[in-house]
Amino acid sequence: MTQVVYKIKKKFNSFVLVTFLATLIILLILGVIFYDIISQGISHLSWEFLCDKPAEEIRMGGIFPAIFGTALLVLVMTVAVVPIGVITAIYLHEYAKNNKLTRLIRVAVNNLAGVPAIVFGLFGLGFFIQFIGHGIDNMFYGGEIVYGRPAIIWASLTLALLTLPVVIVTTEEALRNISKDIREASFALGATKFQTIMRIIIPNCLSGIITGAILAISRGAGEVAPILFTGAADLLPKLPTSLSDQFMDLKFHIFVLAQSPDVKNSTPVLYSTVLVLLLLIFILNLIAFILRSQLRRKFKSH
Repeated sequence: MTQVVYKIKKKFNSFVLVTFLATLIILLILGVIFYDIISQGISHLSWEFLCDKPAEEIRMGGIFPAIFGTALLVLVMTVAVVPIGVITAIYLHEYAKNNKLTRLIRVAVNNLAGVPAIVFGLFGLGFFIQFIGHGIDNMFYGGEIVYGRPAIIWASLTLALLTLPVVIVTTEEALRNISKDIREASFALGATKFQTIMRIIIPNCLSGIITGAILAISRGAGEVAPILFTGAADLLPKLPTSLSDQFMDLKFHIFVLAQSPDVKNSTPVLYSTVLVLLLLIFILNLIAFILRSQLRRKFKSH
């Protein structure tokens, strides 16, 4: 018996050591990546670089329009994807029966998460711009091209489709964590199912919903393929004033800089833009984390 216990402990210690080493390797790789970006990007970082508009030469001037465009893109995407994802998750978990149709919907959601990003970009070009955009122009603007062209609204909706499975899955997982006793207690007090969902379940799931929003922001802010055809411009000094305007984007700006033939002069700007993109994603996630923590404290106090 003692030998068996000793062997189990030895295997357990070996497993802990292997997992610790694997985690350490991942952290070291991340550390090297961040060190490389910070060390090469910090030298070109300045207030002028952050606040000025770009010059005719793409590696000259500042990147403020790209920062503004990226933040607006992520904001519109989040506003579009979170309500739809939450409503879909509520339907699947609270209302849909466990039949073939429900299982088919879940399979479709899982498959949607595995579709390449470039396919979403082509879909956005064909469906949002050529079909919906041209339809709006023909119906309301007499054929004048207003929405039937690449614009920030179409890029945001394309990214919303890309990140929709993330929000659905995380919200549905948060709904599963709500105890059945809470639902039954609400029903026992005379509340309808709709009232229970709106006043009891959703408030207790807000931290999980915001977690889904955080994951959606992280992925949407880093994807460049879906916006290649749907709204991003390589050089556009003016800021977008409406949802039908094109916009500059940090990740698309990085993509264009990476193809510059003047590698020596473009590298500092490239690394500085990457550093700004990482900082922007960190700030957006930090805001979401703070909001989630406040909501958790609020509901714990109640």
